[in-house]
Amino acid sequence: MKQLLILSGKGGTGKTTVAGGFIQLSQAKAFADCDVDAPNLHLVLSHTVSPKITDYFGLPKAIIDTKKCVGCDLCRSHCRFDAIIVEEIYRVDYYGCEGCGVCQLVCPEDAIRMEPAKAGDLMLYREEHVFSTAQLKMGSGTSGMLVTEVKKQLQNDPLANGLVIIDGSPGIGCPVIASISGVDMVLVVAEPSLSGISDMVRILATARKFDTKTVVCVNKHDAHPENTARIETYCKEHEIPFVGKIPYDPLAVSAINAGKTIVDQTCPSGEALKSIFQQTLSHL
Repeated sequence: MKQLLILSGKGGTGKTTVAGGFIQLSQAKAFADCDVDAPNLHLVLSHTVSPKITDYFGLPKAIIDTKKCVGCDLCRSHCRFDAIIVEEIYRVDYYGCEGCGVCQLVCPEDAIRMEPAKAGDLMLYREEHVFSTAQLKMGSGTSGMLVTEVKKQLQNDPLANGLVIIDGSPGIGCPVIASISGVDMVLVVAEPSLSGISDMVRILATARKFDTKTVVCVNKHDAHPENTARIETYCKEHEIPFVGKIPYDPLAVSAINAGKTIVDQTCPSGEALKSIFQQTLSHL
């Protein structure tokens, strides 16, 4: 199994557009969407079956037994997340609680218990291919752990014995770190803007911490040719393979709005992506 992870450093660069195109071009039998905060790879890939949905439980949440509580205030005063709310009774703010368990430890009346809390849904589509994804529950802070579970769903599947395409999360936080762990190569989709260059540099530095091979492409390169040239120069100076450029293409927008990938129709962006796909595979 070879795992190719597609990242961007920032949102809106076209990472999922590239991932969808790669899945179609490779006819991958296994792929995943690890952007668990806002997964949308399923929107450009058709499925004829409903997913198997599994509840995912992250960190536990504190529950206060009001019958036992004597109002000593130790739980509130020790909670560094300000998750204990005092009104007529003591109660726990569900979204504020981080599940650390300090309140349970300091309570002299054994009035606080820690209970498992659902943090999201794990989803697995399985037909002639296998597609693993998840949706994090609003306010949950266990995105990295959920990403790990998304990848685990593929590891032992017999269909995941060839090329596995993984659509990662934007940024450089916990879900990205969990996505990078164990993959064979990262394709960074860069954007020719100042913020796009800055975030590209950060995601490349993150990948280097894992000693993971990286390659770079630029989406909408003609939106700012000077910044595109800066990206190519950066890659050359740091010996990072530059695998190609995708032009701005109104036909790409119409394809995505129709629930298709950019290689499902004849268009400039789709043709450019075919070349990038071949270049990327040569490095993988």
